[in-house]
Amino acid sequence: MRLSIVIPVYRVEQTLERCLESILRQPPADCEVILVDDGSPDACPRLCDEWAERDPHIRVAHQANAGLSAARNTGIKMATGDYITFVDSDDFVGDNTFAVLMAKLSAHPEFDMLEYPVFWHYGGEEQRVMKFGIGEYHDGHDYWQRTQAWTHTFACNKIYARRLFDEARFPVGKYFEDAHTLPALLKAAKVIGTTEEGMYYYTVNPDGITATADGERLTDLLEAHVNNMKDMGIARQLSKYYCDVLNIQLDVYEQTRRRPILPDPDWKEGPRIGQLDITRGNRMKLRVLRRTSVKTLCKINRLLHKMRRSR
Repeated sequence: MRLSIVIPVYRVEQTLERCLESILRQPPADCEVILVDDGSPDACPRLCDEWAERDPHIRVAHQANAGLSAARNTGIKMATGDYITFVDSDDFVGDNTFAVLMAKLSAHPEFDMLEYPVFWHYGGEEQRVMKFGIGEYHDGHDYWQRTQAWTHTFACNKIYARRLFDEARFPVGKYFEDAHTLPALLKAAKVIGTTEEGMYYYTVNPDGITATADGERLTDLLEAHVNNMKDMGIARQLSKYYCDVLNIQLDVYEQTRRRPILPDPDWKEGPRIGQLDITRGNRMKLRVLRRTSVKTLCKINRLLHKMRRSR
């Protein structure tokens, strides 16, 4: 089984070597590493070519800057492997990670996707290891709900069967592209596995999308989740997922004042507020929402924040 490792490269001359060394120190028996230089203005184009000359596993593509999604899509098009995975060039993987994971897939050829642990914000004050247990899911919706997948839609801590990308691609021009793409991949996946083997190190990036997200970028995230909730038939179902998306909606409204797109929940269906595993603050928001609407709650939330800032 051949693994294609796609690595978009843009302004990472300080971390590219660490990333590649973590992969090539103990590469899987049969793999290719595809470096996609997305028009990087620093030394990265030269470094990519130098690495390709040094290691036969590496292939390089150079393209005009078009963003992370476009770079990943280029890598998908170039991939020749039975499986595809993604690594961001400012991150790295634990020793022997891909060899162990490919052995797991060899033992479970029915898996169309295999998710492994991620060391979130490695090197930062909020660093923590995220594990998703040892599981096997035969339905994408079941995996989404039971693992709370909306909290870890990362493209980079998963290995995918190549066929999942026969139709799906990352959306060019959208932020939080992973949240748009994972639901589409889950639709095509017949079996999803989770393991506690391997480790993806997601490093702190103060200039990254998550850290710098403004109203426009958060709108892309909100749209991804609302569209997914509608597609799953749970757009109005009270749940922890609904509550988490509601918080994104509140942030988007506060920054853009645009009309909310999250539907009001159907209070006649689903669990009661007290049955949800949510924080006290979120429970209070839902109790206010039960007496008003998403639009009104957005206005109240914005007014409260404005009053706090004026003190």
